[in-house]
Amino acid sequence: MTDTNASTRTLSIDIGGSGIKVMVLDETGNPLTERIRLDTPQPPTPEAVMNTIAQLVTSVGEFDRISAGFPGVVRAGVIETAVNLHPDWVGYNLGTALSKQFQKPARVINDADMQGLGAIAGKGVELVITLGTGFGSALFLDGKLVPNLEMGHHRFRKGESYEEQLGRAALEKVGEAKWNERLAKAIASLEHLFNYDYLYIGGGEAKLVKIKLPENTKVISNLNGLLGGINLWKD
Repeated sequence: MTDTNASTRTLSIDIGGSGIKVMVLDETGNPLTERIRLDTPQPPTPEAVMNTIAQLVTSVGEFDRISAGFPGVVRAGVIETAVNLHPDWVGYNLGTALSKQFQKPARVINDADMQGLGAIAGKGVELVITLGTGFGSALFLDGKLVPNLEMGHHRFRKGESYEEQLGRAALEKVGEAKWNERLAKAIASLEHLFNYDYLYIGGGEAKLVKIKLPENTKVISNLNGLLGGINLWKD
């Protein structure tokens, strides 16, 4: 469904392992509100996260539809993996739950996919990685999403996954200098693996990137995780 109503307002939700953010976008994807954030509740069960979203929504005013990014594999609104949240998410229909709670149509995708939709140029092979609680990834070919890539759980080096080497727990354990060294190795590995035209680095820890990046690589604002929500309705 492509909505051409110039007054259509989209509630964009970014669900993360450490924080949940919301913002309302106009019909072209420009922010109508400030980004509002609350810490992810502990334990981060579906009920607790839905309650946190409800608290956030009280501050954003009216909206007509909902876009949500979730840190795991999402298929037709149903959560299939939730490594950094709670096992109760597996099999949970977040799209239906959001629609019922707020009485608005809702669409849900992987959070890195949504961040990528807010950042890419739409030309060639573009890879997005997000550095936060975990390690997110999204792949695009000429602007078309290859959904649920989930590179973070694939083996990277020393028998560990990208997430085990570069997630927040690893950052806190080894420190910023070592973490940046690992990131440089990850970029080299991913470039050989995907032969991408461009790499975008986002997520809450992207601000800590200190290494010299290749010309076809740049750090992007974490705000793209919300701005990408408008593109869930462009079809």
